Amino acid sequence: MGVESLLAMLVIGAIAGWLAGKLMQGGGYGLLGNVAMGIVGAFVAGLILPRIGLEIGGGFLGAIINATIGAVIVIFLIRLIKRA
Repeated sequence: MGVESLLAMLVIGAIAGWLAGKLMQGGGYGLLGNVAMGIVGAFVAGLILPRIGLEIGGGFLGAIINATIGAVIVIFLIRLIKRA
């Protein structure tokens, strides 16, 4: 993995985590928390979205959308577990 790939992954993770925090009525999780949430969200979206037949597309914007959807799912599950 090159430096550019790592930097792109961190930027996409940060944007996706921040967007997911806003969509889920949260204040965000700080820079590192947003990056982590976005990266985990991208992984979750990569597993779930193709199985339900949802394909967003490629490129930078597609990666942000996919990661944001995944991060929203992760935040929802975390909040569900915290309530139980």
